[in-house]
Amino acid sequence: MAIQDVQLDALDARLLALLHAEPRIGVLELSRRLAVARGTVQARLDKLIARGAIRGFGPDVAPDVIGFGVTSFVTLEISQRYGHDAVAAHLAEIPEVLEAHTITGTGDILCRIVARSNADLQRVIDQIVGYEGIVRASTIIALAELIPYRVLPLVRSAASGA
Repeated sequence: MAIQDVQLDALDARLLALLHAEPRIGVLELSRRLAVARGTVQARLDKLIARGAIRGFGPDVAPDVIGFGVTSFVTLEISQRYGHDAVAAHLAEIPEVLEAHTITGTGDILCRIVARSNADLQRVIDQIVGYEGIVRASTIIALAELIPYRVLPLVRSAASGA
């Protein structure tokens, strides 16, 4: 969640693209490649971090490579008396739940989850719905990832004012 609206310019877009391509690059090398002062790069990074545009510098781990080859999306209907926060706390305790969002429509929460196999997926779903605040779950198994999670096209668009 962004702390405040951040306006990006072409330098921000180039900086973010370079960080995306080479996450271990240092500030000095960033400044050299971008042909701007080290202080400028550091100030831009500090601003983007402080305003919530950059959420982290950790590794981008591929679940399938570490043994979690099944990805699915689960729509949850929850008991309104428990509320979203209690259900979110339950979901946060399950390592295979990668993300969860409150949604509009027929469900209340949409989760992206992973599992080692289809049989393991059943175990994860059972763990999710084992909480009494969850009334029903509807699961869709992803067959293939066509477009991985990405933000660089969005960054470029934001920087160009499109």
